[in-house]
Amino acid sequence: MQSMTPQHPPRPDRWPFETRIMLAALGVATPGLLALGVALWMFEVPRDDVLAIVAAVGLPTVVLALRLRGQVAFPLYTVSNLLEALREGDYSLRGSRARRGDAIGEVVWEVNALAQTLRSQRLKVEETVALLSKVLQTLDIAVLAFDAERRLRLINPAAERLLGVAQEGAQGASAESLSLLDCLELPTPFTLRRSFPGGSGPFEVRRAGFREGGLPHDLLVISDVSRALREEERAAWQRLIRVLGHELNNSLAPIKSMAGTLATLLAREPLPPDWREDARGALAVIGDRAASLNRFMLGYTTLARMPPPTRRSVRIGELVARAARLEQRVPVAVHAGEDFDCMIDPDQVEQALINLVKNAAEASAATGGGVAVRWSREGEMAAVEVLDEGAGLAGSDNLFVPFFTTKPGGSGIGLVLARQVAEAHGGVVSLANREDRSGCRARLTLRVGA
Repeated sequence: MQSMTPQHPPRPDRWPFETRIMLAALGVATPGLLALGVALWMFEVPRDDVLAIVAAVGLPTVVLALRLRGQVAFPLYTVSNLLEALREGDYSLRGSRARRGDAIGEVVWEVNALAQTLRSQRLKVEETVALLSKVLQTLDIAVLAFDAERRLRLINPAAERLLGVAQEGAQGASAESLSLLDCLELPTPFTLRRSFPGGSGPFEVRRAGFREGGLPHDLLVISDVSRALREEERAAWQRLIRVLGHELNNSLAPIKSMAGTLATLLAREPLPPDWREDARGALAVIGDRAASLNRFMLGYTTLARMPPPTRRSVRIGELVARAARLEQRVPVAVHAGEDFDCMIDPDQVEQALINLVKNAAEASAATGGGVAVRWSREGEMAAVEVLDEGAGLAGSDNLFVPFFTTKPGGSGIGLVLARQVAEAHGGVVSLANREDRSGCRARLTLRVGA
């Protein structure tokens, strides 16, 4: 690329700009003065009169030249002062000669407009920097910046607490002295377990590059993921305990009531004539609730002990058709698509499909509708959709909460088990209301390869 810098600096002018303007003005008047002198000489005007006439004409010429010099130079000095103020960062000065239709006025007008633009931009930059500073101060995530020599240039309060250092003492410290050199060399993002003066546990580290003054810098963000994991774990336990308490209360309350009724009945002397029927009814209720609790515990065991998938090659069409044939309460239509092989655990995937088809059949049975099942391949994923003709979803907040159910006698593990199977196969389970009609669409995706 050819440089735009001149090879030799320009030679300085012999005379200043103002002097050259004045000399140019006098030069313009010189031919007239010479013509006047020649005319006076030709008409043989006396010498004293010639000198008086030349003085009378020359003196105003010099005065006008000086005035022209001032009128040209002073606006340029004004523009120079304005530009100097801009260079020094003072955007409050304005030129008073700004007006349209005038050469100097146009220049001053544009300089004033430039000053206003720079002032507005600086105000925006200052507000942005102030906002960024406030964000860094309030963030509960450690943020650090290192220069090209791996020396600390920026640190926020969260990073100070994590590293156990103060900003004044940490500025300029090397990444090695702060035990962060490996964080600047590993790929991003990554998670590591580390003990810092301000905490220990798993930390997620992200690194990004930026340039300042033309030099490369590194931005390092360290977030404590253990706190988020603990919050999620606490929320999961709260949901589980709420559901467990609800199920246990539903079973234990009638058991306690029936046991009290039996105790009161058997304490009577003499026993009433129909005591056997009352006792059988109470024992039946106790047996039913005990069986419900047993099913509940079996469902919990199923979720807690689900083994990892044992993969083998299976034709997806055969698997879907087999799961659909097991449902006999409502008609299940199988819309066959492209059949292809999948490396999956057929037992787990079939059980997940059975649960989805069962839920769809129960929803459609309430409205007298049917169920449709279809599948397709989407790149490296296999997608199976189960569509019912029921009333649709009223809410989806608790659908995947273990043991949560809105159906009488339901276990609340069907959708949770289907989601576990899908995630073990690199996919997901989603539920949504249908757009074409009333009903719900359950979508199970699985990775085709191992």
